[in-house]
Amino acid sequence: LLRAAQRMRVTTALCLAAAAATADGYGHHKQHKKEYKTPAAGPEQYSDTLLNVHVVPHTHDDVGWLKTVDQYFYGANNTIQHAAVQYILDSAIPELMKNPNRKFTYVEIAFFSRWYYEQSDEMQANVKKLVKNGQLSFVNGGWCMHDEAATHYIAMVDQTTLGHAFLKEELDFVPKVGWQIDPFGHSSTQASTLSWMAAFDALFFGRIDYQVGFQKSNLKSRRFRVCQFIKF
Repeated sequence: LLRAAQRMRVTTALCLAAAAATADGYGHHKQHKKEYKTPAAGPEQYSDTLLNVHVVPHTHDDVGWLKTVDQYFYGANNTIQHAAVQYILDSAIPELMKNPNRKFTYVEIAFFSRWYYEQSDEMQANVKKLVKNGQLSFVNGGWCMHDEAATHYIAMVDQTTLGHAFLKEELDFVPKVGWQIDPFGHSSTQASTLSWMAAFDALFFGRIDYQVGFQKSNLKSRRFRVCQFIKF
């Protein structure tokens, strides 16, 4: 089993939210039904005995990797990689406007802010309306999704502050969920930054050492919730 786990790339999401609703003070899970309501959807019955699948349409756009930031945004130099971030928003925002039940989550504010400032006053007003009614949401909210190993903590704080300042000033939005699905490993500095500075309620990340994953999945704790996180 361990050899198989080493060969497999198991993508896991670890939610660092306190599971007070489903666990008692000793970390034992209670079996009871929960009801989830949104303005656009009717109540749905959630049970601890059922597998609940959440489909989260979200972005993952590197703020510079194989191409420059400009090339990624405008879609230039596609001989390296086919990527044009501006067209994601050009197509997603109108589709959200067509149907109030549709949701979309954006992550990298470096790209979103550039797109937003290029839009007309009318489109900016439409974006604000989508944010207000909960159709367009933001997770992490930093200028990018920073690395956690090689990055200095001051750079972590600065880039997160830059993105959050844009969201608050332009859209009156405050991110409450961390979204570190791409970094190769996670640090205590990152956890500290998210907890005291960003005040996130939860953190989802995509890569974890298989040994840590086995340990956390068997840990009866109110601080950790492990679930499979499948990227399409």
